[in-house]
Amino acid sequence: MSRRKTILDLQEMKAKGERIAVLTAYDYSLARLVDRGGIDLVLVGDSVGSIVSGYDTTLPVTMEEMLYHARAVVRGTETPLVVVDLPFLSYQIDLRDARLNAGRLIKEGGGQAVKLEGGENVAETIRAIVDMDIPVMGHIGLTPQSVHRMGGYKVQGRQEEQARQLLADARAVEAAGAFALVLEGIPAALARQITAAAAIPTIGIGAGVHCDGQVLVLHDILGLCEKYSPKFVKRYVDVSGTIVAGIEEYVREVKEGKFPGDEHSF
Repeated sequence: MSRRKTILDLQEMKAKGERIAVLTAYDYSLARLVDRGGIDLVLVGDSVGSIVSGYDTTLPVTMEEMLYHARAVVRGTETPLVVVDLPFLSYQIDLRDARLNAGRLIKEGGGQAVKLEGGENVAETIRAIVDMDIPVMGHIGLTPQSVHRMGGYKVQGRQEEQARQLLADARAVEAAGAFALVLEGIPAALARQITAAAAIPTIGIGAGVHCDGQVLVLHDILGLCEKYSPKFVKRYVDVSGTIVAGIEEYVREVKEGKFPGDEHSF
């Protein structure tokens, strides 16, 4: 069995200038395929709410849902680092809740690290979780759990004041002890500036090519998500048509009495 990557491996990759490839996964079967594809880090994102459960936002996702999906992904992977999102209301109320829920994602979910959204406003929370020896990945810029404050899924940091705040957020997250930082939905030039200033790896999504790594939603790159089509997504293969064609063929054979044949019967 191959050795699973650690946060030290990711930090070494940044030091060497080796880009970090990240994808989401939410279930055992697709996690196995992601593992076989050679991914460095798997994110069990609260985006599962939109992709798998059909919610309009990530806000309804619960701790129990994140634990369920985390366990499935951990069982399906051997080599990538598995990071699990702390869902909305699991860390914003007080530090006790934040520590307890982060610990559950590690102890019960089997993840090796957790991710939470926010900058200066969550620095104390990051520090409290890191003090429990739980690695934390930060997330600034377009933070989906703040969708109502932002007025939708909009690029952040275009205005000078916003850009200054994001730079301050990045510094605060790193100083609090985060091992890496997701930069979502920000101008490429700003992401480049943050990446150059940060000693920890930056992982971009809609943040340009100059980050230390990139993350996308697995279903987006496979053409399996028709609900959203963000500008930053590249569809590497479209398997939805193949799947539908297979289902249509199955339906036809069942209705025509061609399936099951003798070879499928006892």
